Amino acid sequence: MNTDPIADYLTRVRNGIKANHRIVEIPASNLKKDITKVLFDKGYILNYKFEDDNGPQGTIKVALKYHPLTKIPAIRELKRVSKPGLRQYRDSKNLPRVINGLGIAIMSTSKGVMTDKEARKENVGGEVLCYVS
Repeated sequence: MNTDPIADYLTRVRNGIKANHRIVEIPASNLKKDITKVLFDKGYILNYKFEDDNGPQGTIKVALKYHPLTKIPAIRELKRVSKPGLRQYRDSKNLPRVINGLGIAIMSTSKGVMTDKEARKENVGGEVLCYVS
């Protein structure tokens, strides 16, 4: 049993980038699907596909994004912030800024999974899941 599925998700993506893979397969959950949608909307991944035929939970296939000429990945760093042993919550006035606004913080709020900029706009706080830059 995996005690931290979000950390497993981030590690699979990180390992795929280090190995220069084009596609990474990840066991699915609703929270992981929402994180994948945020990464796609912000341009950190090329594409994604949810497949429900593999087992009870299905899988997520994530196509990683690289620069066409230099082959530098779009995701430079993925960092888990809130862990099962120490949850990190922020209210709407103390939301984190990643690389002074160049990166994003993915947050789980009462209005769904969103970036720190969207949470600031909606004036909601929540659990800071990870930093992406």
